[in-house]
Amino acid sequence: MAIKLVDIVAVMKSKWTYGDKFFGYTEEFNDNHNTQYPSILITPPTSVFPEVGVNNGWENYTFDIYFSDLYSRTQQANETIEQSWTNLQDLATEWLDMFLNHYQANAPIEAFLEDESVTIERSKQVANDQLLQLKMTFSWRVLSKCFRPVSAYPNQISDLVSWLRADSNTTFNISTQKVSAIGDGSVNTNGVSQLNSDNKPLRYNFDGASDKVRISFNGTSDYLASDNNCPITGNDFAIFYVGRVNALTVGTQRAVGYNDFLVSGGTDRLNFGIEPTGRLFFKAKDDAGVNAQILGSVTDLGTQWHIGYASIKGTDFYLQYNNSAEVTINVPLYSNANGFNLTPFRVGFIETGGVGDYWNGDIQEVIIYNRALSSHEVVKIQDYLNKKYRIY
Repeated sequence: MAIKLVDIVAVMKSKWTYGDKFFGYTEEFNDNHNTQYPSILITPPTSVFPEVGVNNGWENYTFDIYFSDLYSRTQQANETIEQSWTNLQDLATEWLDMFLNHYQANAPIEAFLEDESVTIERSKQVANDQLLQLKMTFSWRVLSKCFRPVSAYPNQISDLVSWLRADSNTTFNISTQKVSAIGDGSVNTNGVSQLNSDNKPLRYNFDGASDKVRISFNGTSDYLASDNNCPITGNDFAIFYVGRVNALTVGTQRAVGYNDFLVSGGTDRLNFGIEPTGRLFFKAKDDAGVNAQILGSVTDLGTQWHIGYASIKGTDFYLQYNNSAEVTINVPLYSNANGFNLTPFRVGFIETGGVGDYWNGDIQEVIIYNRALSSHEVVKIQDYLNKKYRIY
């Protein structure tokens, strides 16, 4: 399993149980006079990749860790300074030992201390207060998968017609966080936008799945519409999205929707999202008004982050979330050779006027292909999305 910096820091903090713990930079260590001592400061490490393989690479982090404790004149009468230094170093080495044990408790060991890399420096004058401070430096080697080749990016698979990412090519107001447009990452121009300020969703930075950017929809008025008519020109297609709902509603919530009735009077319709019990839901209607509906497994997704996938190939319908078992149905009378391209598609809404048509939650990525993908291609896209958002 890949070990990331965020995971390492979380373990480091959890093993310090004596006083306050911090991660970051500081000029004046004791600027905050509410600090509970003894404290630990973990500064962002440097790193190198001394070994890179086809599937993975080892990454060497070099950490500077600061351990601090107060030493006042009052203490001098009760405890010698050399004893205070010894006590602080004991806490520091005990912490390091617990940190090492966390990663070496199970085989295979995927993180270890580099030999002879631990040094301890005693800082004798720190900030404006009387502090004892140890600076511990060591190199920590971890198995990092950042060099593992991604099976494919969406634009490396043919017939990609729209690729929307919350973290890429997004136009938004910095002060209000309202999103006015998301550009298309494919070679097309099938981005989405919203001109009405009352209907604009919000962009939040680094707090979605895997701490990445998310677009938040309020469930009552927010949505984004494609700049062109929906680019699905035939019966077959594939749609992926990454998202979650904040709460279940009495109606189905639409992550991606299409309806040509209000504009052209047609019957073509697509609904893709979460139904009231929290299951993944996909529904389509063809030119003749034939409905096809498919539900995910009985497992209730609820408000979990998930990767949704829906596809049509001929009269076969496919639905899947994450890496669960794929659900399939066959609708013999279904046929929509004219496609779904008479009106724009919408993200976060389908214009039917029914209860629960809006998406009450977050969406991070939407990918649409103008054909059904092979099972191998589906796995590639899911693999790309899961590596990025770490859903399962």
